Amino acid sequence: MKKLMSESYAVKTANVLPPDSNSHGTLFGGRLLQYVDDIAAISARRHCREAVVTASIDSMDFLLPINIGEIVILEAMVTHTGRSSMEVMVKISKEDLTRESGKELAAFSFLTFVALDENNKTVEVPKIEPDNERLQWLSDTGKERAERRLERKNTANH
Repeated sequence: MKKLMSESYAVKTANVLPPDSNSHGTLFGGRLLQYVDDIAAISARRHCREAVVTASIDSMDFLLPINIGEIVILEAMVTHTGRSSMEVMVKISKEDLTRESGKELAAFSFLTFVALDENNKTVEVPKIEPDNERLQWLSDTGKERAERRLERKNTANH
């Protein structure tokens, strides 16, 4: 079975409030990671229609600070699949709604999830199919990212 990448698309938007911030007046990195893990899990579940667990946060690149008073927009999509694993890309943008500046890319993340059945055994997930050429690149490079994850895992086990 194959599914289109767009079928796993999920979005989350949140206000950045003082309790979510650090001493610099920007969104606390741990809070952002919580949002990233949550939206990525929703995307993975939407793709496989099974329970999922986070296997790894492969990368989390912070590009711009997200300030108190701005909103954070997280967009997630499954970009690569293995037998029971799914790579999920999360694009994080920020927007100041008091200005006409538009959205800015603030961070980027890749995570891996594994699908589990009711007995916590891995289950096969549908293969992913890109909707267009732009998404084709993400799919094509997914195998390379999966190989790097496996190398990191093997290195950590030694």
